[in-house]
Order: sequence, then C-alpha cells, then structure tokens
Amino acid sequence: MIFNSIQYIIFLPIIFLLYWAMPHKWRNWLLLIASYYFYMCWNALYAILIIFTTISTWGLANGMENKPHKVRKLLLSISIILNISILFTFKYYDFLMTLFCDVAGLFSLQITPHKLELLLPVGISFYTFQAIGYSIDVYRNDIKPEHNLGVFALFVSFFPQLVAGPIERASHLLPQFKEQKMFSYDLFRNGLIIILWGFFLKLGLADRCAIYVDTIYNNIQQHNGGSYLLASLCFTFQIYGDFYGYSLIAIGSAKLLGYDMCNNFNRPYLSSSISEFWHRWHISLSSWFRDYVYIPLGGSRCSSFRRDVNLMTTMLLSGLWHGASLNFIVWGGMHGVAMCIERTLGIAKPSKNKLVSCIRITTCLIVVCFLWIFFRADTLTDAISIIKGIFTDFGKPYIVWAHIIIIGFVLFILAIQEILYENGFHISSIRNVWLRHTTRYLFIVLTVTFLLLFGVLNGDQFIYFQF
Repeated sequence: MIFNSIQYIIFLPIIFLLYWAMPHKWRNWLLLIASYYFYMCWNALYAILIIFTTISTWGLANGMENKPHKVRKLLLSISIILNISILFTFKYYDFLMTLFCDVAGLFSLQITPHKLELLLPVGISFYTFQAIGYSIDVYRNDIKPEHNLGVFALFVSFFPQLVAGPIERASHLLPQFKEQKMFSYDLFRNGLIIILWGFFLKLGLADRCAIYVDTIYNNIQQHNGGSYLLASLCFTFQIYGDFYGYSLIAIGSAKLLGYDMCNNFNRPYLSSSISEFWHRWHISLSSWFRDYVYIPLGGSRCSSFRRDVNLMTTMLLSGLWHGASLNFIVWGGMHGVAMCIERTLGIAKPSKNKLVSCIRITTCLIVVCFLWIFFRADTLTDAISIIKGIFTDFGKPYIVWAHIIIIGFVLFILAIQEILYENGFHISSIRNVWLRHTTRYLFIVLTVTFLLLFGVLNGDQFIYFQF
C-alpha cells in the first residue's frame, strides 16, 4: 500500500474514524494492527523482521536498566549487531560479494559470487535506524527504556513513517503514544492541508518529472547531452517533490490522529552551501548520522584533518545507506569532499551579503543537481557517460512540452511558497481571520482541482521506498 493509491485513500479515513470513535485505551492497539496491516500489504512474510527487530531491541534495551556500564555496553553491541546483520543480509550482502569477486578478478583470481538475491524489505533502513537510535539513547541514559512492548512496537511500526521516515527519535514520539488525545478541528484542517501539499508535490511535480527522467535515463544510448542536462534538472525536482511529498503526507496523516512528527525538509534548494543543504535535506537522517556517527567519531572537536576524516566517513556511510551501489558511495563521498572544502575555505555558513548569498545559493544548487546524476543513474558507468555527454554531445534536447509546461507551473508555485516561507510568511500569519480562512479553503479547492486535472494519478511509488 502506498500513499498515492486508492487503497490508502480508503485506509486512512477508516483508521481516522475508528481512532476517534473508540476509547483511549484501545487506540494504540488499533494503530498497531493498522500499522502491521499497512506493512503486510507489501509482503506479509517480512513483518517477521519488524517483529524480531522490535522484540530484540525492546528486550535488550530493558536489560540495560540499572546495569553496570560493561553490561550495558555489551547489550548495546548485541542490539546493534542484530539490527545491522539483518540490514546487511538483505541490502548489502550481494553487493559486497560481487564487489569482492570483481576486485579479486583484478588479481587474476576467478571467484564466482554466491548471491542470496533476497527481495529488499520496504523501509528496512528506516525502521532499523530508528531501533538503533533508541538503543543508543537508552545506553546513554538520554531516555528510560520503554517497558510496554505494545507501545514500543507501535513506535517502531507507526504506519505514517514506517516505510520512508521521517526517522523519529524515541524521546519525541514514544511519549505521544501515552497521551490522552482530544480531537481538534484545527489539527484536522492543518493535517489535511499538509497532506494535500504533499500530493501536489508528488502527483503534480515528482511523477510528472519522472515521465521525462525515466525516458532519458533508462535509454541513455538513444539521447544526447541536451536531453541528459534537462533530465538531470528534472530529477533534481523529482526527488525533492517525491521525498518531500512523502514526508508531508506522513506528517499530515499523523497529525490527523493527533501526533506530531519531525519536519524532514526545510527548503533545501535555498541553501548557500552543501553543509547547509544537509541541515535542510532529509533532516531526520542527517541529524541521525550527526548524533550517532559524526559526533561519536569526534565531530569537529579535533584537528582539521581528523574533522575532515570524520566528515568523509559519515558522508560515505550516508551514501551507502541510500543504496548498495558504487553510485551512492561516490555520491555521498563527493558531498563529503564538497563539505570539507567549504569548511577549509570558511564558506560553510551563510553570508549576510545578499548578492554573495544569491551567488552561493545558485552555485550550491548547480553542484547538488550535478551530484544527483550519480544518484539517479543505473550504474556508475552510466553516470560517467551522462556527464561526458552533457559536456561533449550537447544537442537539441528531447522535449514533451505538455510535461514541461505543467512542471514549470508547479515549480513557479513551489518557488513562491518557499520564498515566502523562507522570509517568515505563512498562511497562519495573515491577521484577518476571514482572509486567512478563505485562503486555506481556496488552497484546498484549487489543489484538488489541479490534481484531478493534471496530476499523474497512476504514477510511480515513492523513490525512497527502495531504501
């Protein structure tokens, strides 16, 4: 079941009505059953993995309570190893086995890779990192272990964020499952608006861009550098609309049920540096790597060389998290190189000069767009061919004007919205009550109308589901 499906459009209202109709003591059980049903619509068998992750993480974390440091450290290590082992088996084993055999071949050693060829469980990287983060927080005494297995199971499997985040922290989400929720019309309205904006980005922008991007990237031999350049630019906005759209639908869905989830995007394409970009893009993941990898390695509290090593290690792991492919490792590594250069030159922080800031924002967007080529290309060889073609084979691009016009319109609306929000203007900041309410209802009507007329209603699943 995916958000942009008829099944979810039916599923969410049913859960919403049941949730608010039943007594508080039964609501968590409803959400837990709904969450497992939501996930089992993908693959019922793989629900076993979530159950194992939940029970093992919960049990080991509770075992840390009031124990000596050595015991706590041992239990944490076991918890991390168990979770990483599952992730490694399903996501990285075949890749590393093939890579090992390829390297051996360079030394004239012929080794046949024995692949498992397992279907990657949807969202395994997300709920695994959420479970690991919880274990580390308990180990550090940042939070107390959750004794109620049902509540913890709901924390791991909560359906809005189960398959593609945001990666929630236990300190933020767990207490909310114990609160007495009261229905609020304001929350309902705001949740609905957030969901609609998410669908606008997904169906109106991402899936529209995907039609053109897939046409070019899936058949690179049949196109030239002009098409590569336009497709790469479209992918820059496709992945933003796709993942930001998913995050908004997840946040809005949770808000309909009275739950607050962390913001995952903060207008990243208005960043003036790659460092700032990663403070605005996929915030829940970048903050996870900061708190559980970068800072424990030493962070910036060390020599410049050691800081750069810590940063490169973190970004390479971030790239590998996104996919078991050399493409993603190169993508993460090049982001790390760019961030090291920025820190060495002292340009990681925003400039107060507006002209300089505009130049740096434009430069950052160009760099990000260029690096997305490695992210989208099927292989590293394809990525290099596309880059080479952009600079050496620039011809008239293949264009479908109907798609380009719609994409341009959506980007125009998105740009206005992001610039206004960047400067502190929100609908809620409109002082006139009548005008504020009218603006909200007009947004709902116009968005629904646009989606029905121009949305790609039979589009692809969300890109980050593969991670």
